[in-house]
Amino acid sequence: MAVLRRHGATLALAAAAAATGWQGALAQTTGAGGGPAEGDARALFERFVAAQNAHDAAAVEALLWNSPDFLWITRGQAIWGREAAMERFRVLYRGTWRLEPDMSQFRAVALGPGAAQLFVPVLFTIGAPGQAAQPARFLMNQTLRRDGDSTWRVASILPIPLPPS
Repeated sequence: MAVLRRHGATLALAAAAAATGWQGALAQTTGAGGGPAEGDARALFERFVAAQNAHDAAAVEALLWNSPDFLWITRGQAIWGREAAMERFRVLYRGTWRLEPDMSQFRAVALGPGAAQLFVPVLFTIGAPGQAAQPARFLMNQTLRRDGDSTWRVASILPIPLPPS
């Protein structure tokens, strides 16, 4: 129950920031209270995208929070824990799996000491092995948290699918 409250609070804060305008929320909170500056969040996300596009499972794993509370929502399914997420990524990497974020719309918002939310529209190109890849647009949301060694990690991946344009 505590996990649901924690993730629900994160999503509520992100939704409130989106509803009131990302730029205002970013100006007020980025870097405050130990949150990563937008540049740090951007650098982490760019490493995440590069590792995903290279299908580099070890590099992706190193960027994810090593906790059973790590959360990835994919295709309407909740995947809990870094190990379970990595199993799923390894399967997806057998086919076409490519992320193309629109970094001109990237935003990062500090949620408090040691936590931040990032948002960026992403075009995914996804296809099972031997099948034609299909493009799909998503609004990518990730929660970042600082580990005990002060390293920022991805604590949740929450892509929201957009209808075809």
